[in-house]
Amino acid sequence: MKCLRIYATSDGESHFDEVELPTARRSVHPDAMPFEVTASYPASRIRITRIPAGMREVAWHRVPDKVLTVRLDGAVDYETSDGQVRHVAAGSFVLLEDTHGKGHLSRHSPEAQTVIWISLPNGLDLPAG
Repeated sequence: MKCLRIYATSDGESHFDEVELPTARRSVHPDAMPFEVTASYPASRIRITRIPAGMREVAWHRVPDKVLTVRLDGAVDYETSDGQVRHVAAGSFVLLEDTHGKGHLSRHSPEAQTVIWISLPNGLDLPAG
C-alpha cells in the first residue's frame, strides 16, 4: 500500500516521497475475503480537525510532530520547498514528517474539510527499501 510522505532533509528543505506500507493478507471474518493489513503502529494521540470553509492558503509551516493525516472530505494541494506540488483528495492519507526546516505550504479547496491527525512518535518505522 502506497503512502504519500512529506519530509525535511538536514538542510531544512522539504520534499515529497512515496513510501510502501508492507501488508499481509489476513482473514478478518469467516464470511469475508481476506484484507490487506499493515503492521500495527504505535500512536501517541489522535486529533480531529475541522478546517473552515473558505480557508485557502496556509503559509509555510511545519508539523509539530510526525503525523499520519487522513482526509475525510475536501482536497488540498501541498507544496514542498523544492517547488513540487501534489494534490491530495478526500479519502487519502499523508505521512507528514517535516518537523524542522522550511515546512510546506497548503492550498485548500473552498469547502469545509475534516482531517484526522494520528501522532506517530517514531514515524512509521518502515523497513529499509
